[in-house]
Amino acid sequence: MSKDSVVPQRKWTIVMVDDNIASMAAGKAVLKDKFEVFTVPSAKKFFLLMQVVKPDLILLDIEMPETNGYTIFRQLIAENEDFDIPVIFLTARNDPGSELEGLSLGAADYISKPFSPPLLIKRIENTLLISEQRNELKRFNENLREMIGTQTAEIMELQSSILEVISELVEFRDNFTGGHIKRTGKLLEILLDAMVEQGVYAAETEKWERNLLLQSALLHDVGKIGIPDLILGKPGKLTSDERAVMERHVEIGEQIIRRIRQAGEDTLDHSFLTYAEILVSFHHERWDGSGYPRGLAGEEIPLLGRLMAVVDVFDALISKRPYKEAMSISTAQKIMLENSGAHFDPQLIDLFMSTREKIYALISTGDGEAESDPPFDKGTATRNRATRNGVDRKVDFPATSQALYAAS
Repeated sequence: MSKDSVVPQRKWTIVMVDDNIASMAAGKAVLKDKFEVFTVPSAKKFFLLMQVVKPDLILLDIEMPETNGYTIFRQLIAENEDFDIPVIFLTARNDPGSELEGLSLGAADYISKPFSPPLLIKRIENTLLISEQRNELKRFNENLREMIGTQTAEIMELQSSILEVISELVEFRDNFTGGHIKRTGKLLEILLDAMVEQGVYAAETEKWERNLLLQSALLHDVGKIGIPDLILGKPGKLTSDERAVMERHVEIGEQIIRRIRQAGEDTLDHSFLTYAEILVSFHHERWDGSGYPRGLAGEEIPLLGRLMAVVDVFDALISKRPYKEAMSISTAQKIMLENSGAHFDPQLIDLFMSTREKIYALISTGDGEAESDPPFDKGTATRNRATRNGVDRKVDFPATSQALYAAS
């Protein structure tokens, strides 16, 4: 960077603070041809001037009767967190200790009186050039951060668009689950908000990047791309062999995520892929260990997988499928509650039940296929929760295990 590139067209502005009138007049006479110079004889008048003038440099005498130069400089820094105006101390002192004290405070230079006019001008010019270069670098870094921020936002937007296209491709293949991926995302958002509000699993959730997590949820069923149409759209119960093929969508999904990770090794933000991998791999595991593909139980199942299981099954229950009609919201909620501690994490089912009004509002606005009935009341929820492990398990909906089997 050449010096010519940073020399301003205007005159630099200098404020000189010195209680010695003769010294102040001599300084102004030396500098006035090259700089716009303001002179003040005291700290009080200096701070009044600083309210209306922002100088490019301050010449500050150290030894003044009321407030010395060191104190003025400390006050400048204390009152202005981003103070960046270069300060040169002027003093009759010539001991190393005084010079070291001034430079330690952050002064740009330290000039002894009586000063040589040409040397004073040259040291001021050098200090101002360094200051200009520093400010130019600061502006460059700010512009660079803004450009990076813009590019990052554009990359995130592109990433989000790609994920949406992939999720739409999955639903195009499995056209009987229309809207499932987007609805589960909205349901997941409701539960995430509730987890934060209620402090459920707070130690884990506070580490999550919410937006990336919600984006990643779009990929939870990506493996269905590799499942044959005859199985995806079969209008009836799958055979055991067909069920085994369907369950392979988890393994296929894991392979797809790995390929995306490898293909974007140098360009993609892998945070969302980490979330996606967990959601794909574990959303069919069950709290009691009877799920697939790994048969994990309880807290062996990552929290994200347990959370996705709740919204995935609930949306499947309230949606029409080739093999079943859509259930009402209240019937689906009863099934979910009945399987707390079996299929689902009990804490997450309690959380799910606490959000039933928001869930009903979401589904009843047209974002779901369920029969539009009000969610059942808290008393019913409590009674069902109290009897889920007891003998009174008779309810007026299809057998729970069969309904959940079909849903998952």
